[in-house]
Amino acid sequence: MNARSSEQGEYDELCCYTLAHGDPSFIHQHVVDAWAVQRADEATKPITITFGLIGLYLRVEQQWSGRRVQRAHMALAREKHAWPAFVLPRDRGAVTAATVMTAPPGPERDAAIDAWCAAVWNAVRGNRETVVALLDQHGIIDRASGVLNQRRG
Repeated sequence: MNARSSEQGEYDELCCYTLAHGDPSFIHQHVVDAWAVQRADEATKPITITFGLIGLYLRVEQQWSGRRVQRAHMALAREKHAWPAFVLPRDRGAVTAATVMTAPPGPERDAAIDAWCAAVWNAVRGNRETVVALLDQHGIIDRASGVLNQRRG
């Protein structure tokens, strides 16, 4: 088994964990977003990268639950858009799905998911202004006031 398929297996196992979690905050969304951004390449669809970056920003900087992030994604997906181009550095954080899976199930693994999100977001944070502008443009946040739109998110 090569490293890529091993990492995919760890991600799949982590998805099983988060989908069976039962927490209404829906931490699975954070796993999907961290994985999408960390593993993105030239073949990755722009919407996948955009939604992943949005999800990481909303989780790490705004402490949104996965459920709220999912609702923001759904609001953005209602209309077709030309998504912005993002710069993704080669290094996108040392924490991976495999790292998260070494934590015992429960609060420790949930905290490891947050650490993974933070590690990936910190690596791609150079895209922050584009992400914030996009969220402001679509009414998810109000950039001028710094207030998150409670109605949309």
